[in-house]
This record gives sequence, C-alpha cells and structure tokens, in this order.
Amino acid sequence: SSDLLGRMVEEGFITKDDEKKALAVPVPSSRLAVLGMQAPYFVEYVRRQLEPKYGYNTLWRGGLAIHTTLDLKMQRIAEEEMEKGLSAFDLTARKEWEQQLKEDQDAGIDPPSVSTSPPADIQGVFVALEVKTGAVKVMIGGRGDQFNRAVQAQRQPGSTFKPFVWATALNSGMTAATLVEDMPLAYYYDGRDWRLLEGATDQYAINLATSVFKDSTDFKVWVPNNFDNKFTGVMTLRTALAMSRNVASVRLIEHVGPPKVVELAHKAGIQSRLSPVLSLGLGSSVVSPLEMANAFMTFANGGIHVKSFSVSHVEDSHGKILNRHVPTEDEALSPQTAYLITSLLKAVVEGGTGVRAKELKRPLAGKTGTTNENKDLWFVGYTPDLVAAAWMGYDDATSLGRKLSSGSTLVPWWTAIMKRLLAETPSRDFPVPDDIVFSKIDSETGFLALPTCTKRSVVAFKKGTEPTAFCPYDHTKPLELRADFAVSGQLPGAGVETSTDTLPALQPPSTDLPTDLELENLEPEP
Repeated sequence: SSDLLGRMVEEGFITKDDEKKALAVPVPSSRLAVLGMQAPYFVEYVRRQLEPKYGYNTLWRGGLAIHTTLDLKMQRIAEEEMEKGLSAFDLTARKEWEQQLKEDQDAGIDPPSVSTSPPADIQGVFVALEVKTGAVKVMIGGRGDQFNRAVQAQRQPGSTFKPFVWATALNSGMTAATLVEDMPLAYYYDGRDWRLLEGATDQYAINLATSVFKDSTDFKVWVPNNFDNKFTGVMTLRTALAMSRNVASVRLIEHVGPPKVVELAHKAGIQSRLSPVLSLGLGSSVVSPLEMANAFMTFANGGIHVKSFSVSHVEDSHGKILNRHVPTEDEALSPQTAYLITSLLKAVVEGGTGVRAKELKRPLAGKTGTTNENKDLWFVGYTPDLVAAAWMGYDDATSLGRKLSSGSTLVPWWTAIMKRLLAETPSRDFPVPDDIVFSKIDSETGFLALPTCTKRSVVAFKKGTEPTAFCPYDHTKPLELRADFAVSGQLPGAGVETSTDTLPALQPPSTDLPTDLELENLEPEP
C-alpha cells in the first residue's frame, strides 16, 4: 500500500524514486516487487523457490504476504561496503593495465602481454546467515546483472575447503598439536594409477622425475606446492592451517582418505558433487558461496547442521498461513570437534592468513582461500551470531593479478562489512562444550611448553588427547622434528591403487630442468 511505501521511505529502506516505481506496479502484492528493487538477487532467489509452488499469477498477483528473512538495513550496509572494496580494486586494476600496456608498447612488444581492452569490472559476492537459525540476512549475488553468483556460481573454493580436511583429521584421532610435514611431495601417473614418488621429500628427485617425463604422454607428475613456493619443514596442525600450507593438506587428506573428507563436508552442508581426490583439500571441486556459508555455520553451531532459509512463512490475502518454515537440525560433527575447528580457525585470524580480519576486535573464526593463478578470492568467517561468505573474481576466470591474495584483497572489505553489521551486537566468545581442556604448548613442537620455549600458545584439546610431556628441545639450536605420521602411498578408499614403487628406468637428469614444477597445483594459498 502507499502507507507502507511511505513508511519504508521514512525509514530509509527505499528512496522516493523507488516508491514511485512501486506505486506504478499494477499488482496487489507489490511488496515483493518493492523488495526486489532493494535486494534483486535475494528476491530472485525467493522467486525460484516459491514460483514453482504457487505459480506466477498467485505469487505476483494473488495478494500473498511473503515474510522473508532479509534484513534490509544489513543488506544496504553490505552493498555499500562491498562496492567500496570492489571499486577500489577496479581502479587499481585499470591503472596497472594502462601502465603495463604502455610499457609493452614503448618496448615494441607485439602483441602486448596484456589485452588491448581494459579489464572488466570485478564481480563479488557476500552472503550472511544467522548462526542459530540459518536465516539469510544478506545476499549480494554480484554487480550489474541478474546472475546470482551467491547461489548459482560454481567456483573452486581454494583453501577455504581445508577446514573439512582438518575436521576429518581430528575425527581420526589427531589433535592441534599433531606434527605434519610441509616438505616436497610428488605423485606420478603411470598410465593407470597415481603413485607416490619414492624419495619425494628430496627436491632433486622431483626435479629428476619432472625432467624425465615432462614430454611424455604416458607419465605425468603432480607436485603440490605452497603459495610462497617454500617448504617450512615439520609443524603442528594448528600452525599448518593458520598458515594455509598446501602440502600439509595433501599429506593429511592422503592419511585420512579423500572419501571421508567428502562425507564430512556433505554432512556439514556442502551439496555440490565433490571428487574424492588428493587435490580436494586444495579446493579442486567447485561449490557456491551459499554452500560454504552453510557448511561453516555447522562449525559455529557446535556441529549441528541447520539448513539456511529465506522465507519464514507465506500468508494468503486473508491472512491464512499457507506455508511456514520448519527448521531441521542434523548432527554433522561432535560438539568437541566443531569447537576444535573453531579454535583452529580463530588462529587463522589471530596470526595467520586472515589476520586483517582481526580488526573486527571480537572473537572470530575464518578461513581465506585463493585459487590457482589468483582466479578466485574467498573468505568465510563467523562469530557466534553471524556467518558470512565472500567471494570475488571475474566471470571468465581471468587472473586478478600475480601479487594478490584473499587475505590482502578481500578480507579488508569483508571486515568493513562485518564491523557495521555487528556494531549493535554484544561481543561474546564461542561457548566451550564439555570435555574440552586447554593446554599451553610449544607452538613449534606440540609438547607442553616450558619457559624456555620461545613460541607458546594456549590450545584446545578434547579431554584425554592433550599433550602430557614437556618440550625436550633446546630452542637455541635448530630443531630436528619428525612428523607423527608419514604418507604411505596408499589412498584408503580413494578408488585408485597406489604404491611407493620406484619410477621405472629413470634417465640421467637433464641439464635443462623445468622451472615450473607446479604442473597441477590447484590452490596456491593464501
């Protein structure tokens, strides 16, 4: 009605122009149309759910009162801050393009190393859910078109998928203090199976194998690598996740088995098909931002998966309730495992790849993600009250630039949004379930810390799994650590036969070794 629209103008939800447009709509149920002007991606999402049920005429002309979960004030805040972040990126990207094109032209490079057309506007997504209920509070599906990337886009999540690998590892009996190797690792394909390359911890062996088979159609080598192209040795699971070490993720997923990771991720809320392969832990299977928000919400909810929803109830023109949302709750993880993952993801924010989100200045857990060639940037983070997933990238999967990462490019505007969304929400920490204990450990070795240990952290453990021995190392000398488990070459339940057999009849190493060993590196985080 005109009274309703007038009140919406007064409250700042719509403008005078929006009011005029809505009054010109010749249908009784203009309320959804008005909302569509303010949140078009969300309304299209609602339409796709309700139109098959009620039909076009009933939905738009039948006088239905559709009560949605969207918070228009939060929606407007998110749109404003995301646009600031994306516009700033566009400006920088265009300047860099102009500079590179000029340098190429001045140097006589033809064709130039960059396109002669300016870069397109970057796309972005932000979706926020209420943790306890799963209610969609904010949904931004992009910029300037009708394609809802929050729901419809299928993109590789990069390292934002790693928490599902770590959760599976915790379920298998590992702890935050378990030691894992961040050392060279390689697999070769013998024409039938992927096999662990014996001696793969020796970079020379990897160079040799890559050199010998670089032109072969029968033999391929996969060399997982880290974002910084470095290996840092043995570290705790807590440090490996905080610093998003890809090679550690591959070692973990091989140890626990890719199918178990797939099973856990699906229980947590991922609905897309996931391939049970080693690169899954690097984000090789595609998902949507809404799925990622749903799945991380399970961690925030103490292991209970609550499916997100956008419509609380629908009434007919007489006020009769036609449909009401009925929440469902399924236990995907134990409360202890969920809390342990939250504790690990808090470390990502406190001193890892998501440290820029620390500016939120309240308890926060989250994970960054940057895909191969920087084609996708992600951050999914949560407080006890709100979980939010953000993505940015180009629709044609063009690289965003060599020096970019999620932590430096996306996390700042994600944080700016959340600061304002949570401004009136009291800060509180995540509740600690029963059977969780805290121990001060040496961050480098995983043992109980002594005063002589230079790096110490208070870490959560499931009762009975906490360290009991004090650190025996002299930290004034280089540490010689060994991982608590080793890759075996066996992929339990992965559907492929593997072994640690040596490569057949290797030729002497070539003097012209390839410089790029990342033959199939699907996720160079952070």
